[in-house]
Amino acid sequence: MFKRIDNVLSANELATLKTIAKSAPFVSGRISNPHNTLKNNLQLHDPEVGQQAAQIMLQALGRNEEFNNYAFPKVIAPPIIASYKVGMHYGLHGDAAFLPISSRRLRSDLSCTIFLNDLDVYDGGALRINLSGTEFSTRLPPGSLMLYPSTTLHEVTPVTRGVRLVGITFIESRIADPEHREWLYELNEVAALEGLRMSRENYTRLQRIQQNLLREWGDPS
Repeated sequence: MFKRIDNVLSANELATLKTIAKSAPFVSGRISNPHNTLKNNLQLHDPEVGQQAAQIMLQALGRNEEFNNYAFPKVIAPPIIASYKVGMHYGLHGDAAFLPISSRRLRSDLSCTIFLNDLDVYDGGALRINLSGTEFSTRLPPGSLMLYPSTTLHEVTPVTRGVRLVGITFIESRIADPEHREWLYELNEVAALEGLRMSRENYTRLQRIQQNLLREWGDPS
């Protein structure tokens, strides 16, 4: 249900994003939802550099095979850089079901946190996810990301030293059902790892099942 992917961003991309974050203005993260009293962070506000940062992260996601194989992305929201200074946090919450993206509304199937800062420059600020009573907490090295269902309750624990810098985005998947998405991902992984060891006849049968499940569960639009 959770997917960690490392080395999504290159060193040059990370450096550029950090430079943008260092020089661009930030405003309260509640600008996107003034009534959300759980949200205590900052987000990049300059439209021009915000678009530049979003494009860097979108290109990195688009070329990452593991991300695409797991998420089956149909639409990805432009990522936003968020900053957490000492004392800032984001209380336990579930993400909105629908988000306005240009002329349409994106259904949030997967939430994605892209870690940008080195782990030794801040303390606290862990991403904590609650799934059916089981808690999962993580802080990842820069350039890595965590994918998790938008339906889960999750939070960012208070930062106690330094600055936590992340990119945040949401994905509408071609496979809306999270169990179907997980099953199809696992089936595709098995086919990729074991396909060459199978007889041609059985591998062809497996590929037929893969495509038929994608046809049954997927959204081609």
